[in-house]
Amino acid sequence: MIEKTRGILLHQIKYSENSIITSIYTEDFGRQSYITNSVHSKKAGVKASVLQPLFLLDLEVYHRPGRELNRLKSAKIDFPFVSIPYDIRKSSLVIFLAEILNKCLCEEEPNHDLFDFIFQALRFLDLTEKGVANFHLWFLFKLTAYLGIFPSRENMGPSRYFDLEKAEFVNSEPAHPNFMDKKTTVNFASLFEISFSNLHEFALTAYERQTLLQKLIEFYRIHFDIPGELKSLRVLKEVFNK
Repeated sequence: MIEKTRGILLHQIKYSENSIITSIYTEDFGRQSYITNSVHSKKAGVKASVLQPLFLLDLEVYHRPGRELNRLKSAKIDFPFVSIPYDIRKSSLVIFLAEILNKCLCEEEPNHDLFDFIFQALRFLDLTEKGVANFHLWFLFKLTAYLGIFPSRENMGPSRYFDLEKAEFVNSEPAHPNFMDKKTTVNFASLFEISFSNLHEFALTAYERQTLLQKLIEFYRIHFDIPGELKSLRVLKEVFNK
């Protein structure tokens, strides 16, 4: 059956000279894998140029529930990015976040609130010029609310530590190494109050930003068992440490 849905492209791999397998987070079917052929043909319903990390797409798909690999009939850009492909800061962020989302979004069930959060956040990133260096920190923090690991605000305070394993603020250093020190905890706690409108007011040094990012990644690794190296992280560090 042919269905129409919106989608956010997470990952793609080359299957043959003219075929690509894509992982797409769809609005109506959750995460799905699709194969598409003849992507370099002039008459192709799916052009290779639209299959880019986190592009926002309108899709026509052959959908059969429970099938591991369906077929992509057509894909067109729903919201054309005007700055992300041309801004090294934004494009680096998008590649990094695509890698994170590809490892975390596994459910083949629709979650319209999660889809809408990602969709609107990417639109905001494309249109804003303020607070870009903080966007990924804010995004990773807010994403936890949709993934079931949103931190509790209970016991939050300036002389606290954030326990990454328990996902809560604690009074003293945990016996294990998976926690944020006091300064990083303060910066982390500030994310509760950050939104689109004041993202640019989140004042961090390059070192503080990098430390907070590292701890957020550790947080994700603990709760989602993310294996291996994040390949996009090195480029991200270089771009925002200049």
